Amino acid sequence: MRLKLSRRWGIWSFLFLAAALATGGSQAPRTDLPTTYHHFADQRVWLGIPHFGDVASNLAFLLAGLCGLLFLSKESSEKQFVDPIERWPYVFVFFGLVLTAVGSAYYHLAPDNARLVWDRLPMTLVFMPFVAALIAERVNLKLGLWMLPVLTVVGLASVFYWHWTEAHGSGDLRFYAAVQVYAFLALFAAMPLAPRYTRGFDLLIVAGLYAVAKICEAADRQIFSVRQVVSGHTLKHLSAAAAGFWILRMLQKRQPVQNQLLR
Repeated sequence: MRLKLSRRWGIWSFLFLAAALATGGSQAPRTDLPTTYHHFADQRVWLGIPHFGDVASNLAFLLAGLCGLLFLSKESSEKQFVDPIERWPYVFVFFGLVLTAVGSAYYHLAPDNARLVWDRLPMTLVFMPFVAALIAERVNLKLGLWMLPVLTVVGLASVFYWHWTEAHGSGDLRFYAAVQVYAFLALFAAMPLAPRYTRGFDLLIVAGLYAVAKICEAADRQIFSVRQVVSGHTLKHLSAAAAGFWILRMLQKRQPVQNQLLR
């Protein structure tokens, strides 16, 4: 039987992770977007749409978000949650995916710093509410719901902070980068905690898909150079959207774990 840490100690995992990233981020050198950031590999126009691959691939986010919201809107979805109020963080997650589709498509039509804000803001509405869901399910329901607006505001603030520093000629991405890393590592911080539901392994798959998305993003040009079929950034969108679909799959298939009561 695998060792599972008590929920009582679970919050310390998330707090330690936040403190470590805040300390490390504040000590790291200021970083800004590279000058070539907006120059994506796939510049092809199709059906009159510039950067078609990077724009059209956002339909995957839209579909994942809409499917998730549809699932949560059905009365039958209540049986997948011990308490119906647990659905709220996931409402934010899937609504964030819908907004990501809109914001990212808008950005990729004509990439620049001003439009990038509308690409990144909705992504934080996916990351941080998902962390709140993990806290609600693995630590304490009331705490997770209380942290939902707090974490959401922190995520949004990280984008606004970058935009503010960029507007003042000294762009600083450390806060936004820390938010992304925190959301990613929170998946692993949740794993040793006593699960509220089955299918905890799905968290690792979600983390893996997100890692693949980041790799594809970094290898945008290298991937596109292979016969110029699809770019790494387009694959990033598809892999990240697949993570959204996998969260939905987890919710549909999981069951409450017996004798695991939220405190």
